[in-house]
Amino acid sequence: MAGHSHWAGIKHKKGKADKQRSAIFSKLSREITVAAKLGDKNPDMNSRLRSAIQAARSANMPKDNIERAIDKSSVAADSNFENIRYEGFGPAKTAIVVNTLTDNKNRTASNLRTIFQKYGGGLGTQGSASHNFVQQGVIKINKEEIEEEKIFNLATDTGANDCIFHEDYYEIRTNKDDIYEIKNIMEKEISNFISTEIQWIPLNKINLTEEDREKMIRFLEFLEQDDDVQNVFTNAI
Repeated sequence: MAGHSHWAGIKHKKGKADKQRSAIFSKLSREITVAAKLGDKNPDMNSRLRSAIQAARSANMPKDNIERAIDKSSVAADSNFENIRYEGFGPAKTAIVVNTLTDNKNRTASNLRTIFQKYGGGLGTQGSASHNFVQQGVIKINKEEIEEEKIFNLATDTGANDCIFHEDYYEIRTNKDDIYEIKNIMEKEISNFISTEIQWIPLNKINLTEEDREKMIRFLEFLEQDDDVQNVFTNAI
């Protein structure tokens, strides 16, 4: 998932691709189901669902899986999923923000507390870590979708805050309240998006030693293995 692409690149080399893909599909399916349950089941009328489906397609999730996740929203009508944010400190006192989607917050809190403590950190209260970040809308687009000059002009015309060029994709940053409005305009020029998310962007970053870096990788791996965890953000580099 998003939030720490630098770490995700390292983990990809260390982890097992099939296991990672299964975990990603599970989280994407849950987001699709909840988005369909809370809004219209037609993605054209539901921006959250549309973004979830686009993210699933970018992750190469089969069409059947996507359709089952939408259908499940009717079956799971009695399930009450909540988006809950947890904050704390990980290895080397790094600030950590964890976004979850859970139907049992006691289970989620207990699992996260165990993981944090195992790696020398701990959960904190709301605001204990998030003051090290700023919330922004982040739209990611594969470079094959549009030329650099066009995406820069499009980002400028829509009122986005920034357009960052990465090796394989563009990253458009917006005010968090404007993300879907800006994306709706971009959809007139772009068909496929990697992801559309509200992310916690670190204000100040912490450099880790090699030992702490290895510990951080393991810490993030354990966090993302939890089914309730959707995104993890850290100020470590």
